[in-house]
Amino acid sequence: MSAARLAGHVAVVTGGNRGIGLGLAEGLARAGASVAVWGRDGDRNAEACARLDALAAEAGAGGRAVPVGCDVSDEDQVEAAMAATLAAAGKVDSLFANAGISGGSPFVDMSLAEWRRVMAVNLDGAFLTLRAAARHMVERGDGGALVAVSSVSAIHGAPAMQHYAASKTALLAVIRGLAVELARHRVRANAILPGWIDTDLIEPGKSNPRWVDATIRRTPIRRWGVPEDLSELAAYLADPALLYHTGDSLVIDGGYSIF
Repeated sequence: MSAARLAGHVAVVTGGNRGIGLGLAEGLARAGASVAVWGRDGDRNAEACARLDALAAEAGAGGRAVPVGCDVSDEDQVEAAMAATLAAAGKVDSLFANAGISGGSPFVDMSLAEWRRVMAVNLDGAFLTLRAAARHMVERGDGGALVAVSSVSAIHGAPAMQHYAASKTALLAVIRGLAVELARHRVRANAILPGWIDTDLIEPGKSNPRWVDATIRRTPIRRWGVPEDLSELAAYLADPALLYHTGDSLVIDGGYSIF
């Protein structure tokens, strides 16, 4: 991916200060995009932006990183974050709705409050951020790319995580609808379904050696995924030259789903 491929491009990555979000942001920065990192932790946002600026400089790319505080489950904060991003960068060409949380609870013990806690971020938050970006892109009239980060939990059984799986499955329906509705505006919409990526979300499970062994043995690549495995994909999906690629759900799991 050329460092000039996304020159002049502005991308938003929610939850972009660590894990998968940071991996996506790194790919965008290396390809020349300016990246607005939306997250609740101001210190982590600043650290991530410093890293992105360093990577861009190393790659000879001309983009810059902008930290933006935002809790995506709060409608007012999302609107304020979009306004702040537009004030700083002038436009938004792509948005990656990545921010998400997890949780584990036997279904028979799962409270409505726990269900809603996960849905508020993973589904409502994605809706709010995708809507804010879509409104800007349609009004601007120059196309764009919307990407939702789902999960292989959307296609596999996820015990004790039905709220998480339901939120990630719903994102696929949202993306398909956006791909059809916004095509006439030259706005593309796609979803990424990561497999077992080594981030904070899976850290509790790694304390179980049997689960770790079973998961890696089922993955043909024979290792955990890492956020960097998604970096080039982010730059690809943001590329405005790829107008014909929309409505897709890309599974990135080292072969786990087909084995």
